[in-house]
Amino acid sequence: MKNIIFILGTRPEIIKLAPVIIEMKKKSNFFNVIVCNTEQQKELSNQTLNYFGLKADYNLDCMRKNQSLSSVQARILTSLDRVFEENKIDGVIVQGDTMTVLCGALTGFYHKVPVFHVEAGLRSYNIYEPFPEEIMRQMTSRVAEIHFAPTVDNMVALLNEGISEKKVHVVGNTVIDALFCLSDKVIEESKRFFEEKNIIINDNLVLVTAHRRENHGERIDRIIDSIAFLAEKYKNHTFVIPVHPNPNVHDKFYNKFENYENVKLLPPLDYPNLVYLMKNSKLVLTDSGGIQEEAPTFKCPVLVMRYETERQEGIEAGVSKLVGADSDKIIKEAEIILSKPKQETRLNVKNPYGDGTTAIKIVEILKEFYDE
Repeated sequence: MKNIIFILGTRPEIIKLAPVIIEMKKKSNFFNVIVCNTEQQKELSNQTLNYFGLKADYNLDCMRKNQSLSSVQARILTSLDRVFEENKIDGVIVQGDTMTVLCGALTGFYHKVPVFHVEAGLRSYNIYEPFPEEIMRQMTSRVAEIHFAPTVDNMVALLNEGISEKKVHVVGNTVIDALFCLSDKVIEESKRFFEEKNIIINDNLVLVTAHRRENHGERIDRIIDSIAFLAEKYKNHTFVIPVHPNPNVHDKFYNKFENYENVKLLPPLDYPNLVYLMKNSKLVLTDSGGIQEEAPTFKCPVLVMRYETERQEGIEAGVSKLVGADSDKIIKEAEIILSKPKQETRLNVKNPYGDGTTAIKIVEILKEFYDE
């Protein structure tokens, strides 16, 4: 029996690791699963675990108000060290590029336990875009034993950095697996949620998310001004904005849009409700990584409000466009979509990020790793 610890702490990590946890639990004669939540996003992480019917074995409560990156790193590392001292760990699974991922990988390395990196090989090669995630992902690659790359481009990036081909597996992205976990009942509950909020879900729906650290300050001001221009011009469209709780983002959105009738400001959404919006949106404007991968499943065009993206496959496939925090570009590209009927703007391209079988592939590869 191999004790495998999943170290996670943010909503995107849980969404993308939940299918792997669920699949690995099916192999209970071979794997014992331990779920450790750093609670990097405390409320969102526990909420999302619950949606998937999962519960953490460890909740670390590592976040403090207005903390620095170095202080949260120290707190997570110290807390994880205690978890490793209490358990015999045979393998560590982390996903993506957050502080939780880096700390999980480092703790595994310090204890000489193999680290398995889900969603490995994404690169922008600009250490400040996205900040600090680009470096965290690169550093995790230096200690990982197995790299689960979503695409061939991700694999090539890892090979170019000197990582052995034997350690890299192209498996797709687990975020697509998670989409297929949504039941008809959950979809119906999401429909009722928006009806109760008096938000009309029709063919003129626009989803907006903006929260990344590198977009704080003047950039978020330009993004907000661009959305305001579009909302005023396209009054027959409803702009739904789940607002991140960070005061650098939250206060600015509410100060600007609280009196706009066609702009609906909401607290961060449960995963099923966010997926329901993506499924029904005419256009998505976002600086999120996960949404860049998910929205193409629903044939929805995406404008990426970042200057660099480590998800180049979507750009190359034509399912998303980089517009940065450039007001002219945001408005120009959005108007191309908003000025047409929804049925004329649907993508006719296969999602480049996977087909929903990634978790099965990952668990089989890990079983073979321990069988050797």
